[in-house]
Amino acid sequence: MNTKTNSEILLEALEQKFDAIDQKTETHLEGLLWSKPITYWDYIQTDALLNLQIQRTVLPDEMVFIMYHQVNELLFKMILWEINQLCHTEKPETTFFTEKLRRISRYFDMLTTSFDIMGDGMEVEQYMKFRNTLTPASGFQSAQYRFIEFSSTDLINLIDYRFRANIDRETPYSHAFEHLYWQAAGKDYHTGEKSFLILEFERKYREEFLRYMEEYNTINIWQKFKQLPEADKKNSELVKAMRHYDHTVNITWVMGHLNAAKKYIDSGKGSGEATGGSDWKKYMHPKYQRRIFFPELWSDEELKNWGEGV
Repeated sequence: MNTKTNSEILLEALEQKFDAIDQKTETHLEGLLWSKPITYWDYIQTDALLNLQIQRTVLPDEMVFIMYHQVNELLFKMILWEINQLCHTEKPETTFFTEKLRRISRYFDMLTTSFDIMGDGMEVEQYMKFRNTLTPASGFQSAQYRFIEFSSTDLINLIDYRFRANIDRETPYSHAFEHLYWQAAGKDYHTGEKSFLILEFERKYREEFLRYMEEYNTINIWQKFKQLPEADKKNSELVKAMRHYDHTVNITWVMGHLNAAKKYIDSGKGSGEATGGSDWKKYMHPKYQRRIFFPELWSDEELKNWGEGV
């Protein structure tokens, strides 16, 4: 009777693994002999992470502001991690599709409720002082948030309403890019002149944005949904998850951000302008931008009243 020990079974599995990549098992085992045990701080890179907060002022609440936005960017990365898996799965099962959307929405739910940290966690007087050292930087310049948008919906749904009639799927990406809804926050359409906010943003990320727009043109979340069998597209749990994601990102999260900004910018203790110089109220409020990822999943009445009453 052949009874192998657990160690023997593991060694055989290791040999199969390393043989498959033309590696010597003995070499890797000897490497383990001399390697250090893993620690929490090495695995999480705690020291590096906790040394990424560099203040520009001596005001204590600036540290809250920095860390809050860094946490946002980490959550954006988690969201993109899930979107990437969903969009690059050739034929996602309905259960898998629904679970990924629920994960993504939970991250955005967390982002939405976290605005209390901004709204109630900083002194207005301190914020109005240190924010002057941040000009012309702006949260508008979060590239990861733009990646989330590009990978969630068809590009036409991100185009400024004034220009949608003249743009379709055959429009060059470079032309569509110039008419994205957020261009209005930093571009004078009378003169065509862009603000420093937009110019610097494009200098850093424009080429990467164009590549992302092309990559997700046919595999964004909405396209993946449309490619599902008809029965799956009517799955109540999946439709519910799609609608929740759309509403959370484009109304709930946006309004949380807007309300937090109002407390400080409209406090009467500053110029009332955003650090990047944008018309922040119209740029941020969903009833003006009417940004909707999945318009076909909403009724005419819901579309008509998008962002109203919030």
